[in-house]
Amino acid sequence: MFSKFFINRPIFSAVLSIVIIIAGFISIKSLPVQAYPSVVPVQINVQAVYPGADAQTLSKTVAAPLEEAVNGVDNMIYMTSTASPSGIVTLSVLFKIGTDPDQANVDVNNRVQLAISKLPQSVRDQGVSVRKRSPDMLKVLAFTSEGEKHDTIYISNYVLVNVLDDIKRIPGVGDAYIFGSKDYAIRVWIDPDKLANYNLTITDVVNAIKSQNNQYAAGQLGQEPINSHPVYTYTVRAQGRLQSPEQFSNIILRSNPDGSALRLKDVSNVELGSESYYFQATFNKEPMMPMGVFLAPGANALEVSEALDKTLEELSQNFPEDIKISVPYDPTEFVEQSIEEVIFTLILSIILVVAIIYLFLGNFRATIIPVLAIPVSIIGTFAGFYAMDFSINLLTLFGLTLAIGLVVDDAIVVIENVERILKENKHLSVKEATTKAMQEITGPVIAIVLVLSAVFIPAAFMGGFSGKLYQQFAITIVISVMISGIIALTLTPSLCALFLKHEESTPFWPIRKFNEFFEKATESFTSGVQRVLRYSVLNILLFFVMIGAAYMIMLRLPTGLVPNEDQGTIMVIQNMMPGTSLQRTKAVTDEVSKQLLDDPQVTKSAGLSGLDITTFAYKTDSAISFVHLTDWGERKDPGSSAQAIAGKYMGQFSQNKEAFLFVVTPPPIRGMSTTGGFEMYIQDRTGGELTTLNGYVQEIIKQANARAELMGVRTTLNTNVPQYMITVDEEKAKALGVSVSDIYTTLQANFGQKYVNDFNLFGRTYHVNIQAKSEYREGIEDYKNVFVKAIGGALIPISEMVEIKRIVGPSIIQRFNMFDSAKISGTAKPGYSSGDALKAIEEVAKNVLPEGYSISWAGTSYQEKKLAGTTNLAFVYAIIFVFLILAALYESWSIPFAVILAVPFAFFGAVLGLWLRGLESDIYFQVGLITLVGLAAKNAILMVEFAMQRLRSGYTLLEATIDGAKVRFRPIVMTSFAFIMGTLPLALSIGAGANSRHIIGTTVVGGMVILTLIGIFFVPLFYYLIMSVKNKFFNKGDSDEN
Repeated sequence: MFSKFFINRPIFSAVLSIVIIIAGFISIKSLPVQAYPSVVPVQINVQAVYPGADAQTLSKTVAAPLEEAVNGVDNMIYMTSTASPSGIVTLSVLFKIGTDPDQANVDVNNRVQLAISKLPQSVRDQGVSVRKRSPDMLKVLAFTSEGEKHDTIYISNYVLVNVLDDIKRIPGVGDAYIFGSKDYAIRVWIDPDKLANYNLTITDVVNAIKSQNNQYAAGQLGQEPINSHPVYTYTVRAQGRLQSPEQFSNIILRSNPDGSALRLKDVSNVELGSESYYFQATFNKEPMMPMGVFLAPGANALEVSEALDKTLEELSQNFPEDIKISVPYDPTEFVEQSIEEVIFTLILSIILVVAIIYLFLGNFRATIIPVLAIPVSIIGTFAGFYAMDFSINLLTLFGLTLAIGLVVDDAIVVIENVERILKENKHLSVKEATTKAMQEITGPVIAIVLVLSAVFIPAAFMGGFSGKLYQQFAITIVISVMISGIIALTLTPSLCALFLKHEESTPFWPIRKFNEFFEKATESFTSGVQRVLRYSVLNILLFFVMIGAAYMIMLRLPTGLVPNEDQGTIMVIQNMMPGTSLQRTKAVTDEVSKQLLDDPQVTKSAGLSGLDITTFAYKTDSAISFVHLTDWGERKDPGSSAQAIAGKYMGQFSQNKEAFLFVVTPPPIRGMSTTGGFEMYIQDRTGGELTTLNGYVQEIIKQANARAELMGVRTTLNTNVPQYMITVDEEKAKALGVSVSDIYTTLQANFGQKYVNDFNLFGRTYHVNIQAKSEYREGIEDYKNVFVKAIGGALIPISEMVEIKRIVGPSIIQRFNMFDSAKISGTAKPGYSSGDALKAIEEVAKNVLPEGYSISWAGTSYQEKKLAGTTNLAFVYAIIFVFLILAALYESWSIPFAVILAVPFAFFGAVLGLWLRGLESDIYFQVGLITLVGLAAKNAILMVEFAMQRLRSGYTLLEATIDGAKVRFRPIVMTSFAFIMGTLPLALSIGAGANSRHIIGTTVVGGMVILTLIGIFFVPLFYYLIMSVKNKFFNKGDSDEN
């Protein structure tokens, strides 16, 4: 017998367990720490810049060619593009979970190169970037100047030169960039009046800058081959690129006959300014430059955060005295707090489990044996994490917490059986009793381990988002249960042989009273089983009624992907009236920050004016504020949660007449979406006008906001932004000898900005841009001051060749999978789940949209819709695997049904618990449900196994059924209550991440309570009925009874 070796070799069994613990300790330090496993799809961003272009021009000439080239790249899920009024096109390509990000980046870049030749020359001059986007934001850093000694242009470039590269080199940092960066640029601010007076045009200025600010190779003197024999070889250097505004100011535009020269400074102001001016940010009402730091896949968030803080502290030693660093957004605080809460729950679970074991076993010697299984199994599991490339995250920690109640089960079963044999066989020595007990119990222990492992095997091999979440939770429990099984067959019997005794010491009074109570409970249970068997038809009917009730409750449960947690942060999305200037947008952002900072529950507020967070496009009429709340410990009242505070300000800000303000919480899984709530795209597959699409979208929003389930429903599409349309009369232009391309180039250079070439500063390359002075581009009348040169040299006003009319149009155009689309976002009202919100918005959209328009989901909503149905599949596969394992173990197709039929009791308890607490059915409910399949089967196995043993010993079927239930009642109740008490802290926890703990805890506690209180009476009934049918209709000599 396998266990006999270890009973006789206790030191060997101890060494085996010690090795497992050491392997676990070594592995812990190498494991990354995250909130969730790496479940966010790989994202590759393609960005192109076309200065001065409107959204429609960008969409048609830049986005469309790029999309056509990239579409269909390997493992692509979907792609979206955004054309913004800042002249930037961003194409985001999302790939299946598990795709190699480096390979995806190469694949997209290769496709982009095929489209480069189709892009406008100005876009090609600026270059098209392709980069992996790390979706997991580690921190947002705020760089400010105390007393505003330096402006944000200086701060931005100081950070770019002295900070950014050092941060990117930190191990574990996937990416870092400055939001709205104000890179240095030589800004040539043209005076169109002076240009006209000197008979010059923008094209003349551009050509002069290009010719005099360039890099030339001047060669060498004395370079071989040469006829003479020079002693030295000299390198000849030319002046090359200009380096200062003064040098650019002296560029010669024209030489006069008298020897004088017309220089650039005579027709313009030249300064060292910023590449862009479309973004402003404040931190606690002070101007700042924000930097986003992103985590590399698989990196330890807490370690990288610590390394980042250390690097910033070192770098800050060399900062100018006025430059300060703050952290307005730090999601690692939530990760750290959540993990600390789970660890506290785990420790509390261990204490409660130990208490239950002691209560049932009644002496310290017996109690310490199963307790030793906890550290060996839990710590040893970390070695499995290392081998499987897992991380320490909420799901794996939940798995360990649930495993605490499971890993003692096998040891308890062994100890309880040894003690029973010692009581019944006084003549046997402890070692002999242990050997006999292991002969009886080895089969059930192996069956329990195999069944609990089999439950999770299908979930572990599921693909996609849900598969990743299931996998780490499932494998965690499988590893811990398998280790506990090894301990139960090696260390536990050897300790039983050493620690247990024949002499029974008198237990404490509470233990004696408990034992007396339990003896009565056992008699009552036995009588109850007999009554259930006697009224079998009635009880089977009650069983089906329970299944129906569970199904009806399940239909009424709200659904979701993962719960919306209080992450200690809220976000205020700000949309001004279309076309609002950046200055006015910032003024409203400052007002919002002031109101928020007056709240004692708010500690920090960072406002980013000019950024539309829902599209990551820069728009002067949009803003986003990140609001940091006080610590979770200071907000224990439900009315102080992040969701409640967001709701409060949603009501207050609704009175604002200048802006539409939406207050939301961060997404539950960082990187999956930009904000909490749902995301969907309405696609126009008819090729119609955007105004038609906008009409349908506005009707959807109107009806959606009237629904009881939805609030804050909004869209990124607005086709009513004030604009001007310029139409060139090409015939007239040709008649006047003017090139049409010169007209458009001149318009871009005056009213947008024209990239000319580059210059060098601080070892970096920056742009030289040309643009009209601000007073010459304030209104439409300023077009009269712009001239182009005809073939003969005469200056022709542009106003003579163009027609200008006022129109309305879109400021942002988005496309989804190559079709014009409108993004719709929103959240569920309090009391409704994300699943309710998705169902409601889908109903509204289908009711409004005609043929030719479709719905597509994105972000978290895409994963939630995709998850629907996979849960049922995982649940069904879990039951099938358990059935097959049992069939193989018992060499029977009938006996497994007696075990499997216990599962509906667990299911009923789980859904009843969620319903009574008002919780939703989500990924945590689903993993808890799969866990219950194994637990229900485990309890049933103990009864069925012993009933089968009694049947083989000559008992009648009825006697075997009743005696098997009676004998196994105490260990079943003991292990069940150990598990319940081990999981109860999850169901009742508070603090960061409590919502997810509530769901998984309530699921398993509710299921186990009903399973233990009711299901335990029905398992003997199922076994008795199945065996009766088998004996009546099939061969009685079957292996079931052999």
